[in-house]
Order: sequence, then structure tokens, then C-alpha cells
Amino acid sequence: MPEVVQNYIEKGTFEGSLQTQRQLIEDYKEDIRKYAYGLDQGRILNVYNHIPVQLSKENKKFQISKVSHGTRFKDYVGCVEWLKLYFSDVGLFVASLDDESQEDLWVNRNFGVYKGALYENILAEAFYKSGLPLYYYKKENSTLEEDFFVRTMHDLIRVEVKAKKGTSKSLQTLIQSDRYSDSNRGIKITSQNIGYSNSIMTIPYFCAFLLKRFLKTWNE
Repeated sequence: MPEVVQNYIEKGTFEGSLQTQRQLIEDYKEDIRKYAYGLDQGRILNVYNHIPVQLSKENKKFQISKVSHGTRFKDYVGCVEWLKLYFSDVGLFVASLDDESQEDLWVNRNFGVYKGALYENILAEAFYKSGLPLYYYKKENSTLEEDFFVRTMHDLIRVEVKAKKGTSKSLQTLIQSDRYSDSNRGIKITSQNIGYSNSIMTIPYFCAFLLKRFLKTWNE
């Protein structure tokens, strides 16, 4: 956020940043109350408040049943569609966590609990701000899912973000399966260096914002 960055430039410290970010979150909530015409604003706020919790789950599908006990999807028709279910600024995502989680992050404790959600939101933010639409795939039987997709002039490419080193089982299955003949390549965003193996391009996190530019040249 510009104000947070400006305060750091002027003071050389992050003191007060959390308070600024949390005020911005409250401002967003006020905007929901102002501009969510024709929709149940209370339910939209419930969904918004649950985004950090939902992102931190192993199952990344947004589950309405987790928003409130006994809630049915039809009660929230339009509310999820009205919202983008990632934060457009990962700093605000961190600021939305409770005080205990804030303390954990400051002292680098229990980082594994938040790592997956943080890196997924970082990638979603990089994609969105570079003009790449966000797409997600999950089989009905829940045995296969993929975080993101991007398209070139020639094919559809699966993109997976990994919070830690390891194989990308879903990514490899999608590439190798005859059922998905429109794509035979994938991209893995991880902490590792740039590389290419078994039809998968590995790209480090900090290069994610360059992906759109890279896709234009990958086929050359």
C-alpha cells in the first residue's frame, strides 16, 4: 500500500504499519456497506472476514459452510461472486490475521501454518497486477486440483505455487494425462532457481511478476 511504503521511506521503520493496514481493511469494509447494492452486505462481510481462514486451509476451495454454522450455499448466491477471494495486497492479508498470528510471523514461529496461504496470495496478486486472469481447477471427486492457469497463443499452461520443495503430483498428472491434450507443459513457482525438467518450468517466487512477459517468448 502506498501509505505504508511512504511511512517506511520517511521513518526507516515499520512502526505504525500494522495500524495503517488494519485501518485500510476497515475502510474496505465500509466500502462494502456503501456499494454492495442489492446484496446482503452482512453476508458479504462474513465472506470477506473469512478469506484468511479459508486460504490457510489445506482444501483451498472456499467453503460457505465454514463461514457460519448451518449456512447453505444458496444463502450466499452472489456474495462470493461479488468478492475476489484473494487480497489484492498480501500485506493486508497478513494484517487481517489475529494478534497471535501476527506475533508468530514477527518471530518466525509456526510459519508453516501460514506459508501456503501467503505464497498463494502473493502469486495471485502478481498475476492480477500483471494482467493475468485467475483460474482454478478441481476435479469433482477432489483427487486432483491446480492453483492457477495461464494461456499462450498455443496452449493452456498449468501453474502451481509450492511453499516448500517437493514434487508437483497434480501438475505432473495433468501434463501427462491424455484427457488434457490441450496442454503438455507446466510452471512451478517455488523457492528454487530457474530450471526446466519433465515439461515443467521452475521459476522462483520473486520472478512471478515477469511471467506474462516470459510467456510471450516461451514458444520462440
